[in-house]
Amino acid sequence: MPGDLLRTAADPDLTEDLALALLKRNDLPPEILEQLAKNASALKSRKVKVALVSHPHTPRHVSVPLARQFYTFDLLKVALSPSVPADVKAAADDVLISRLKTVTIGERLTLARRASGRVAAALLLDVAGMEGKTGAGQNEDGKDPDSQNNQVRITDAETVARETRVMRTALENPRLTEALVINAVLRPAASAALVHAVARHQKWSARREIRAALLRTAHLSLARALEFSQEIPTPLLHELLASSRLPVPIKDQLLRQSGNHESGHL
Repeated sequence: MPGDLLRTAADPDLTEDLALALLKRNDLPPEILEQLAKNASALKSRKVKVALVSHPHTPRHVSVPLARQFYTFDLLKVALSPSVPADVKAAADDVLISRLKTVTIGERLTLARRASGRVAAALLLDVAGMEGKTGAGQNEDGKDPDSQNNQVRITDAETVARETRVMRTALENPRLTEALVINAVLRPAASAALVHAVARHQKWSARREIRAALLRTAHLSLARALEFSQEIPTPLLHELLASSRLPVPIKDQLLRQSGNHESGHL
């Protein structure tokens, strides 16, 4: 029986339908799958490649290089398949994250909505690169062509709006975790738009650990900082502010409020 399967997997005339039928068998040993991966005829089929990478027994040295050849949505399918081993899913996520700068806005929105928490968190940070692009520029002669710059500003503003939509969609991703959100807002690349979006988000802004993380960022508004600091014990608030990147005037205001609050209970 194993010999028959090996011959089938190696058959140069193996059709897509037969290859897919073979790959539906969850009991296939790794050597059969490895042989199938060497079948150039079978691997002309995109469906066969996806099924091969998605098989639970496909060796990693076969599945990961194949996955790197996939289009965005095939990678997404692999990463979300329950049969795929965790390390192969992680590799698929790594490829998706490495491509975020090059995929279309439609693909980014789909990834923000459906991909893993790791990919969603990467999209939260990706909007940071879009900020600061709406200012006027100069041409090579040092001149300031207003009409051209107006067009650039409009185009860049539209781009930022689309990227912000991606970020907000990623915040709604059901696979996004509190730990990933905290890690995102504390990264140096975290944008003001991300901090403000998390601080206003109905779900995430209610989490105590996330509020503490936001108080350590550079972009939290005074109003939100005052609100979030109220429930934090004074010793912990002092500790948070010692490592915070908030502007000094906001830190001072929080410390004054904390001191007044403490005095009121004496």
